[in-house]
Amino acid sequence: MLTFGLFGTGHWAAEVHAAALAGHPRARLAGVWGRDPAKAEALADRYGVPAYRDADALIEAVQAVAVALPPDVQADLAVRAATAGRHLLLDKPLALSLPDADRVVAAAAQSGVASVVFFTNRFHPAISTFLAGAAATGGWHGARGVHHASIFQPGNPYGGSAWRRAHGALWDVGPHALSLILPVLGQVTRVAAMGGPRNSVHLTLAHGETATSSVSLALDAPPASTTVEFAFYGEDGITVVPDRTGPPVDALRLAIEQLCTEVDSGTRDHQCDVRFGRDVVTVLAAAQTAREQGRTVTLPS
Repeated sequence: MLTFGLFGTGHWAAEVHAAALAGHPRARLAGVWGRDPAKAEALADRYGVPAYRDADALIEAVQAVAVALPPDVQADLAVRAATAGRHLLLDKPLALSLPDADRVVAAAAQSGVASVVFFTNRFHPAISTFLAGAAATGGWHGARGVHHASIFQPGNPYGGSAWRRAHGALWDVGPHALSLILPVLGQVTRVAAMGGPRNSVHLTLAHGETATSSVSLALDAPPASTTVEFAFYGEDGITVVPDRTGPPVDALRLAIEQLCTEVDSGTRDHQCDVRFGRDVVTVLAAAQTAREQGRTVTLPS
């Protein structure tokens, strides 16, 4: 049984993280910390655990941390937790800058803790099975993807998120897209990006010299045009990534299970660990530069 401290009090923290931890046979929710003490008290009371006023006190009291906070806040907490020897269940994106992502990776490597970054798509069994098969098949020339959300409609629980409004679709739904494409096409070597209507962003990615992908991302799409569509094309034709099945809390339960297995086995090679999280941030940061400067950015090999 792995004891977790939950950091965060928003909708995602309460309805996904806390629910998944509270109902998991290999995990125990031991406390909640949030930037708003009143919200932390309310969430802690809901799940029958103590609320902590000091983040480091909660880190000290548990074996692992689950973080559902803005990425820049998450990065600092993750470094503090890893340095203290606590295992990491983090959200995407790992951070909002490459230096911050590098700090998390370095802290996890130095302490030897296990880590899983919750790229939601990767913990839906139908999608993970599809990606493993596509990667094994090979011969892909490229991929195309569209992830258009509409979170600023009345009643949407994420519409008031300050970091999403500031950093947009690239940093919010971009990680979802990259978590599907990178395992199949491999490392991104060049990035071009252009803005579009309603603050959408459109990427063209080179994967070495053998494949390219194009991705269209939006958070403020017209409600009638929201969609998530991804496909790979190559020597054997076109194959479409299956849709998500089941709620995100089920996917997070699987992520918790896999983190517990990593802790018990001593292995540190999860496909969605902080190193993969840093790889995704590398592409996002390059895309941001490409969009701002109107040029193609080459990534280090």
